[in-house]
Amino acid sequence: MAKSTRIVLASRPEGAPTPANFRSETAELPPLEEGQVLLRTLYLSLDPYMRGRMSAAKSYAKPVEIGAVMVGATVAEVVDSRAASFTKGDVVLGYSGWQSYDVADASGLRKLDADTAPVSTALGVLGMPGFTAYSGLLKIGQPRAGETLVVAAATGPVGSAVGQIAKIKGARAVGIAGGPAKRAALLDDFGFDVALDHRAPDFADQLQAAVPDGIDIYFENVAGPVADAVYPLLNSFARVPVCGQIALYNSSGAPEGPDNLPAFYRRILTKSLTIRGFIQTEFVRELYPDFLRDMAGWIAEGRVKYLEDVTEGLEHAPEAFIGMLEGRNFGKVVVKVAD
Repeated sequence: MAKSTRIVLASRPEGAPTPANFRSETAELPPLEEGQVLLRTLYLSLDPYMRGRMSAAKSYAKPVEIGAVMVGATVAEVVDSRAASFTKGDVVLGYSGWQSYDVADASGLRKLDADTAPVSTALGVLGMPGFTAYSGLLKIGQPRAGETLVVAAATGPVGSAVGQIAKIKGARAVGIAGGPAKRAALLDDFGFDVALDHRAPDFADQLQAAVPDGIDIYFENVAGPVADAVYPLLNSFARVPVCGQIALYNSSGAPEGPDNLPAFYRRILTKSLTIRGFIQTEFVRELYPDFLRDMAGWIAEGRVKYLEDVTEGLEHAPEAFIGMLEGRNFGKVVVKVAD
């Protein structure tokens, strides 16, 4: 009987998650049934959406139950198989969550080719974050040559891909991140035209100076003060794909300050703005094959680059996750669970 070390949700956080919200335990896995495989997790993806799954609030997906394994995409090795489509030694993309081993239905797995790209990229630039950037930008943002795009959390896996794809489409890319090292990465590694630090005391003035012709596309990742600085600079007919609101994920109450909703709606009306939230799964059937072809090609050509922030050891996943929500990561957050 195989045993798995797993990290479960011990309690629901009030505000920012803490280590006390997680618990490590060992569990026996059931024997394989026909059509199933036994997986050994190699890499675990950590992503901001997981904070929402820790809450009981109604959302687009069910919350993680107390005592259940934390959700997450994984790259894993097949160590035993009762499925014709997979053999021992295959490396697959799955959704086993925060655990070292898993029994999974073969129908939900995709075989990976390590010769195409490092298998960890299936959790980042060639996975859900990369597809989020690709689909949200191209379907909603619709960048055109000569336009100006602004994206925050710009060194993360979504933001960095958004800016680079916008550049490929001929747009001007303005990235917002935290700290001088991340600003340097935006310019030197990712090829953004402008890099701004949202922590600067005069950030709003710097942003206004960086977009003399206004903003045509704002890819919304963070909300909060960054969005407050962006929205007055949107041009008529600007497009805003709403991907995330990481600045608000740990909020436990209503935001402080005046109610800006009437002014926000007035701006939408008078500037004919398109503001559309999306979950990347809605575009999978239409765009995923194109994404895999385009993104793999851009990486091979050096037109899209990526950074990974790798933490060693499943036991360190809670700490890495908490740090990601605080902006301490540098690139796509991945936990290396096993060699």
